[in-house]
Amino acid sequence: MDDIRPNIQNNPPRFMDQVRKSLRDNGYAFQTEKTYLHWIRRFILFHKKAHPQHMGELQINAFLSHLGNQRNCSPATQRVALNALIFLFRKHLQKDIEPLDFEKARFKRRLPVVLSHIEVQKILAQLPDRYRLMVSLIYGSGVRQAELLNLRVKDLDFEISTLTVRCGKGGKDRTTLLPQSLQDSLLAQIEFVKKQHARDTEDGFGEVHMPHALARKYPNAAREIGWQFLFPATTVGTCPRTGVLRRHHLHHSALRKHVTRARRAAGIVKPVSSHTFRHSFATRLLQQGYDLRTIQKLLGHSDVRTTEIYTHVLGRGAMGVISPVDSSI
Repeated sequence: MDDIRPNIQNNPPRFMDQVRKSLRDNGYAFQTEKTYLHWIRRFILFHKKAHPQHMGELQINAFLSHLGNQRNCSPATQRVALNALIFLFRKHLQKDIEPLDFEKARFKRRLPVVLSHIEVQKILAQLPDRYRLMVSLIYGSGVRQAELLNLRVKDLDFEISTLTVRCGKGGKDRTTLLPQSLQDSLLAQIEFVKKQHARDTEDGFGEVHMPHALARKYPNAAREIGWQFLFPATTVGTCPRTGVLRRHHLHHSALRKHVTRARRAAGIVKPVSSHTFRHSFATRLLQQGYDLRTIQKLLGHSDVRTTEIYTHVLGRGAMGVISPVDSSI
């Protein structure tokens, strides 16, 4: 249950807990909270555990330059670290920061790894039924791994073949494809969830974690089948926020391990993660002639330029160029 915010005191004595509370008071997402705390902790350790109250622009410049030069971090990673430190000094410590002058990491454009349809089928053939369905859903709808794991039974609409992603990246909702070829398997998965939920209810573990303040607004909804996770964990655990025993969704490490084993068994030499199937979804749609705007909406990209990177991994490229060696003339 590492995607549920743990409780903290109203006036925490530890500095990092004070920063954590400040992040929550400013409405930052939990993933952003964890990321910012990671970089703030790295910053403090880099300066031999000096208190940030006694540091400023020089220390920030030194740390960010270290990331760009010695650690060879990407510009995106360096930018995330910068944002974390700007929050720390300007919003939490209320300190003015002069214009920074650090060595910027060099931009390195990296193309995503994608799989052909045949390669995907080889990997799917090596997966157990439950994990084959999960990977097929990523490949068939383009959802992110975290979005897949957070799906609830109510998020599937078989009548209009849509899947609703709630609170995706950036806290946004969107709809995407619900593959018709997976509907029978998904209905079977829902029946499994219903039976497991009935057993959990009999054992006193029938409640599920509710997002935001919905547990207070709808106190009985946590026991309804529609709110149960589509891919529940194999065991119940203690909620870090409330201490209540409940069944959460499957942990991401279980899916990762099965994908790695299946990739090896299939003889695929490319590096493959769950996100690779999302990349392959986008590339496959481009090959079929769908426009970038449509793919952008299905993927949930806020900027179409993010989607455009998939045009560079197609066999012919974005301009339809054929290699001279492939020409018959």
